[in-house]
Amino acid sequence: MSAQQPGIPGEIQEQAPGHVPAASPAATPGRVLAMVESLTVRFPGSGSAAVEDVSLVVHAGECVALVGESGSGKSLTARALLGLLPRAAIATHTALEIVASGGTLAPAQEPGHRRWDAIRGAHGSLVPQDALGALDPLRRVEHEVGDALRLHHLASGKDRRHRVRAALNAAGMPEPERHLRQRSDELSGGLRQRALVAAALIADPEFIVADEPTTALDAGHRGNVLARLRQRVDQGCGVLLITHDLASVRGVADRVLVMRHGRIIEAGEPSRVLTQPTHPFTRELLESSPAGKPRGVRLTGEFRSPGASLEPADPTPAAPIEAPRATCAPRLELADISVSFGTHQVLRRVSLELAAGETVGLVGESGSGKTTLLRVALGLQSPAGGTVRVDGVDRQTLSAAARVQLRRRLAFVPQDPLDSVPRGASGGQILADALRAAGTPRASRTAKSAALAAEVGLEPDLLRRPTQSLSGGQRQRLSIARALARDPEVLLLDEPVSALDVTVQARVLDLLDEVQAQRGTTFLFVSHDVDVIHHMSDRVLRLENGEIGRS
Repeated sequence: MSAQQPGIPGEIQEQAPGHVPAASPAATPGRVLAMVESLTVRFPGSGSAAVEDVSLVVHAGECVALVGESGSGKSLTARALLGLLPRAAIATHTALEIVASGGTLAPAQEPGHRRWDAIRGAHGSLVPQDALGALDPLRRVEHEVGDALRLHHLASGKDRRHRVRAALNAAGMPEPERHLRQRSDELSGGLRQRALVAAALIADPEFIVADEPTTALDAGHRGNVLARLRQRVDQGCGVLLITHDLASVRGVADRVLVMRHGRIIEAGEPSRVLTQPTHPFTRELLESSPAGKPRGVRLTGEFRSPGASLEPADPTPAAPIEAPRATCAPRLELADISVSFGTHQVLRRVSLELAAGETVGLVGESGSGKTTLLRVALGLQSPAGGTVRVDGVDRQTLSAAARVQLRRRLAFVPQDPLDSVPRGASGGQILADALRAAGTPRASRTAKSAALAAEVGLEPDLLRRPTQSLSGGQRQRLSIARALARDPEVLLLDEPVSALDVTVQARVLDLLDEVQAQRGTTFLFVSHDVDVIHHMSDRVLRLENGEIGRS
């Protein structure tokens, strides 16, 4: 390990925004830090295993990337290495070990065994995918990030606060001192993600599981987080990186494992797997990227459900999707919107218009106010000044009942689906409730729910499971299906594909294009992914320093 003081990542040299240092393919892997052999994970009532006969090993000085579709078993495999499988999971394996400099720490013991408490945070850590669910909304950021130092008695008092501040700064948190006393629900999705990265790295663990660690981050901060992880690897750590961002795999990983339907189907060095894949599914992953594909061009062939065959597709190019033609009258208009939280002004006289059938892309750094602007449009956040009009009607001039009716013409796909659904509710219950609110007759709701699930590539049996047991990508697809239940005129999308792998992302983006072409729906599309934004948008606006301009 490096001789630098544990938990002070702020001493790492700053990287240029978006820069990711290349992995060193010539590096020889060190000792084994984590390994599992013949891992199988099942859930009661499920006909097939979620993970089946998977073996992997992570060495010191090595980054292993695990890629694949949502629900393929990536996160379950990674969590098994830290004893963090869900309670309902039934796991078997022939070997499971976490190894530190002092020897083996975790022989095959049940996940709830107290010995795991001595491992997690100090020797092995997790950057979880769910930025909201992983943070306690009742605790301050300072305490959440510093927990590993407190629980493992590594620092106290002023020293702990100093190290928390340094860890937040290294993770890209702007003005870390200002955020120390805040709670997670006061932070944007990107700021929450940076807090999770800081919490995972603060105690300088030897083994790091990074489960989609850059999902909510803009390109610059995404590159910086990946650079931090790579630097930890070069200092002797081992990293298991779960990601759907193939660009980050190219720049960071030493080995790539591709998962599908609970099994590892391809493995090798990034230079080989990402340029000369042997499995049809790996080839589909690479071909589904929106990079360089203009507005209106389909990303996939005929829509396939997640369980459909992946035999090589017909080489005939899919017909392009006809881009909708916008009319002159604004469907949604935001005029001179200003919003402040305390003394911090988030939005300054922001104005934009969306025509019927148009997609406007909105970009900006994490914390720039994009989500706040969407909440104002929905009527969930009252602006300090400005006007919201739908089809020329000023919402503030209407009665309460009329405002409710007006709001039903707008739908929202949130960045974090778990933030907007009842705990314990199944996917079927969530869709049925959305259809009830949309006025769908009771007798038709089950069939309509199944049809909506099929539209977004969500398998019917997943509707019976609680949303907490779904993968991040499955939850996002459910969120899109729920938004479509009311057949909205305006769809506000806050990072709608950030948690999706590229194949499912491609299907969802094609689906949104089809919905727009068939229904004339207007989209305000927020994303950090430049390739996605330019593929989907008629116009692109940038929100910066609380003000808006063209990108």
